Amino acid sequence: MTTPHTLLLVDDHPMMRRGIRQLLELEDDLDVIGEAGHGAEALDLLTDLRPDLILLDNNMPQMNGVETLKKIREQGYAGKVLLFTVSDAEEDVRDAMRFGADGYLLKDMEPEQLIDQLRRVLHGNLVISPALTKVLAQALRSPQGATQADLTDRERQVLKMVALGNSNKMIGNKLGITEGTVKVHMKNLLHKLGLRSRVEAAVWALEHLR
Repeated sequence: MTTPHTLLLVDDHPMMRRGIRQLLELEDDLDVIGEAGHGAEALDLLTDLRPDLILLDNNMPQMNGVETLKKIREQGYAGKVLLFTVSDAEEDVRDAMRFGADGYLLKDMEPEQLIDQLRRVLHGNLVISPALTKVLAQALRSPQGATQADLTDRERQVLKMVALGNSNKMIGNKLGITEGTVKVHMKNLLHKLGLRSRVEAAVWALEHLR
């Protein structure tokens, strides 16, 4: 039997945490191993638990989700972090991506959609609520005035596949190149476009590549 992926729930509303826990208890491949009611508690738990994925609310007192995310990454946590919140503020979405979030979802989604998106993130994909694509694209619009003309044909290919949610390994398999080569292309295109993450690159591609 495959070992289930482990999750840490971080939300200041106990009822929300309980609802998500009960939802995930029905799934064999997802295991909630901890809960935190605020950012500081999450940081304390993180040292011992080291979950595969942190599902993180943004609207929390004292330290919001974006600030918590920043500290989580500063601690050296390399696992997945997914913002799950009611906030669709452009600043929150942009900052979450720049501090290393693996996705940003709004809480108005159906339970089945949440489970599907959790699995997508755990398998290396980037997820963002469709309603936020234009918000993030506006926030990230052409940071250095770069255009797709600045990219090589291969970099454009890689970028388009990133926008479709493919991992580096999947891109390498489809293009017949090594995963290491894909990483080099990613590093180069991020530098050329003045972007900091795969999510930013994916949104830029959706906005600029046709």
